[in-house]
Amino acid sequence: MSQDRILVIEDQKDIAEFIRLELEYEGYTVSTVTNGIDGLELSLNVSWSLILLDIMLPGLNGMEVCRRVRSMSNTPIIMLTARHSVPDRVAGLDCGANDYIAKPFAIEELLARIRACIRRNQVEYVNEVFTARDIVLNEGTHEVVRNSQQIFLTKREFSLLAAFMKNQNHVMTREQLLHEVWGYDFAGDTSIVDVYVKYLRRKLNIDGASPVIETIRGFGYILRT
Repeated sequence: MSQDRILVIEDQKDIAEFIRLELEYEGYTVSTVTNGIDGLELSLNVSWSLILLDIMLPGLNGMEVCRRVRSMSNTPIIMLTARHSVPDRVAGLDCGANDYIAKPFAIEELLARIRACIRRNQVEYVNEVFTARDIVLNEGTHEVVRNSQQIFLTKREFSLLAAFMKNQNHVMTREQLLHEVWGYDFAGDTSIVDVYVKYLRRKLNIDGASPVIETIRGFGYILRT
């Protein structure tokens, strides 16, 4: 029997009940709540293995719930959304979600994403420090410094930069970056990689510093040293 506890924050009661029954059948302990305010309170006051979070919620929307939870906790969050556009998916991931799944979804896919998120969260990271040119990345403290100036990155941006710094001077395709940063269970469009590379370049370009991530047309990206 699984000891993992999952919180489902979903205002459509039929969907919440369906998810609860399926998860309990898989051995998870499940609690459900139907609004953002109660969901936020439960998220912060109880220990969870994972949170399933709908975007469109009464009281407090899912984006804001996700942002506040992430500021206090590293609990994995999967967003449930009826929105399919890249900007909407990016917004969810940018506010701290680990993954998303669009409605309607196959329960088998949801279960696979839940397993993957919980598994990744249980991995213990070694306190390794990587350097490339004038950039220093500390995996243990989640810090990035360039030219002695700290750069604040989202969790996804940090993981993307770490992937580049661990593969310096090697061209990485969008598919490789997608698998390394978003996980093998991610079923989204590879164009999301382009969006995050753009974000990362903008944050790394401090005081006119030289760009470090180059586009290799037709292949992908490379961080040259």
